[in-house]
Amino acid sequence: MLNILFVTDYVCPYCLVAKTALEEALKETGMEASIQIQPYELTPEPRERVDVCHDEERKKRYQILVEPAKALGLDMKMPPAVCPRPYTRLAFEGMFYAREQGKEAEYSDLAYQAYFEKELDIGDLDVLCGLAGQAGLDQEGFRQALEAGTYRQQEKEASEYSAKVLEVTGVPTIYLNGKKIAVEHYTKEEMVQILQEGQEDSVTGMCCGIDGCN
Repeated sequence: MLNILFVTDYVCPYCLVAKTALEEALKETGMEASIQIQPYELTPEPRERVDVCHDEERKKRYQILVEPAKALGLDMKMPPAVCPRPYTRLAFEGMFYAREQGKEAEYSDLAYQAYFEKELDIGDLDVLCGLAGQAGLDQEGFRQALEAGTYRQQEKEASEYSAKVLEVTGVPTIYLNGKKIAVEHYTKEEMVQILQEGQEDSVTGMCCGIDGCN
């Protein structure tokens, strides 16, 4: 079984397309894998939130994702009409709650979809509680945990690990059995090739970094 560490932020469009392409490639190849979400906040609090809605350069760079997203059946808004872009600390705290309940994958998929397809503010606690309910989690328990900051330290340590230990500078950053790989085209076909042949981190595709798109 492949162990996949997927370093991401829920507000990164490249992450959603890459994750969907990866999952489709796994289905096509019949490979079994465990995908673990690893948080990397693009906008750590209290840093000023980013207005992606009026960033024309960023919009141009997102165009690389249009065809891959369409091929994967994703109805993405790039960028969504949520201005400025939400903080994601709280969403990731919710992910740790979901992980304890065995619902990490369901919750994470809903978080991506809520922001990029439904244009919801995933920095809002009520929105996150709704996602928790859709994922089959206890909404009241979820709300209480996030209001109490039960997973705040865990989320902080995970984000710091991504930045300081893994030295991530952009997302998605993906590790297959501990080996970092590179994604350039964000297609299912590229992911199939990576899974079957392996690919070193030797090429650099577009991604989201702290200061914008790289």
